[in-house]
Amino acid sequence: MFFNAQAPAPASGDPHRALVETVRAGGPQALAAMLGDGAFTLKELALRPQQMFTADATLGSAYRDVVGRIHELRSAMDALEARAVTALAESLTLDKQAEVRAHTAHEESEVPPTRTLLREAASEAAREVSMLIGKSPAAAAYSLASQRRLVSDMPEMLTALATAQITSTVAHATARSFAPLSPEQRLEADRELGCRLPGLDAAGAETWDDATAAAIAAADPGGQGRRHQHARQERHLTVRRGQHGMATVSARVSALDAAKIRKRLSLEAERLRAAGDRRGHHAIQADSFVDTLIGRQEGMEPTTLDIGVIITDRALLHPGSGDLAQIEGYGTVPAEALRGELSGVLAALVDGAEEALGPDGPALRAVMRRLYTHPLTRELVAVESRARAFPEALARFIRWRDQVCRGPFCDAAIRQSDHIHPHAAGGRTCLDNGQGLCAHCNGKEQQTRTVRRVGNSTTDGHTVEWISRTGTRRTTRPRALTAPEPPRRSGAEGHAQRHPQQHAPPRRRASRRSRRRSSSRGAPDTPV
Repeated sequence: MFFNAQAPAPASGDPHRALVETVRAGGPQALAAMLGDGAFTLKELALRPQQMFTADATLGSAYRDVVGRIHELRSAMDALEARAVTALAESLTLDKQAEVRAHTAHEESEVPPTRTLLREAASEAAREVSMLIGKSPAAAAYSLASQRRLVSDMPEMLTALATAQITSTVAHATARSFAPLSPEQRLEADRELGCRLPGLDAAGAETWDDATAAAIAAADPGGQGRRHQHARQERHLTVRRGQHGMATVSARVSALDAAKIRKRLSLEAERLRAAGDRRGHHAIQADSFVDTLIGRQEGMEPTTLDIGVIITDRALLHPGSGDLAQIEGYGTVPAEALRGELSGVLAALVDGAEEALGPDGPALRAVMRRLYTHPLTRELVAVESRARAFPEALARFIRWRDQVCRGPFCDAAIRQSDHIHPHAAGGRTCLDNGQGLCAHCNGKEQQTRTVRRVGNSTTDGHTVEWISRTGTRRTTRPRALTAPEPPRRSGAEGHAQRHPQQHAPPRRRASRRSRRRSSSRGAPDTPV
């Protein structure tokens, strides 16, 4: 994409490859010169485009290609920056070591401990990066740490970043999540995520967080409790200044408490809207939160909430199994984060002692349902329930299965149950033709060329393809609730085995409700 006047122009061969080899031979100086030429060209086009970006109905596909190439370029630059920043930090570390040794006249006894030296060098490198890219020193230090992990221990994610399969936001968030792991465990978790990349094509940030949590649990199943306890010690509340006299209040609390808070505020907003309140849904939530916390008369009254928790029998009864749990309206959490909080209601369920839970005991009594997952994709396919109101039960099952909005890259809460094939066009009201969407994505008929079911439901699960007006295709599918169970391979075999879902797990008892799924058999999970 960039051109260098000093690059050779061979009579035969690929000129782009020749340019790459020339830059490699020239080292970082040649790379900086090439990037400088490219930056000048792009700045000129951005600031003085003249007639280049004139709107024209016939140029829609050309502008689409420009946006796509910019995205590819940005991803490649982010991967390149990770390597360059890491090399800068390591070079500064070597320089620091040489400086200290020269100052102490090469007397080893006077040289500070290696750990102290590395910490000082990392601080200097973070300051250098901070001043180069305009981030705070703390943000630069976090960024430097994640970039080091990407370069040294996460080759799959670095490749995905360089090839625009993921964004830098996803790559750095994943690298930060891998921080508690050892380098060997990071490599294994990185391979796990690399295997799941095809199924995460249109995944939003929350879906990526779930996939990252599953990869971490697979790489270090015995460390779930330790990581949760360490994270729990970091509970805090922050107040940040906002613009125009506003502020943002955020609290780091347990996932189950957060899910309860979110649902309680959402139900209060829906109640007031139904009563005629004309404030927006989110505005009512914010006002109710403040009124209740401060103790104003408009605050919410205490109530009992129905929160769905999906957890395997293995995780519930046997700590350290490595399985993750799901909280309705929140997403994936370590099973250890729920076992303690569920012990009370489970004891009441088994012993019939609702009075142990206080005056709200009968209302708090847990309801157990067996859920069945697809044997290959691990998504929900059936539920055993005593519910009689089919539409309401079906809508809730779709929320359990999809977790968040099924629109590409959308992580909004599910607000509506949508017919994939529109009802007005003959679409059936059934599980196969249903998906959970937010209010915005439910206008898909006006926003896209088509949205349709694709693939074989027996092997591919509930797969939906979205095609934009200009032809961009994205595929979405529900989150896998449990990890595949075939024996894992390592090393070269692990890289060759790109799709772990091709291996069928051990046969489990099937639900009568899954007869529409051909001869598939699913593994029961126990929600509370």
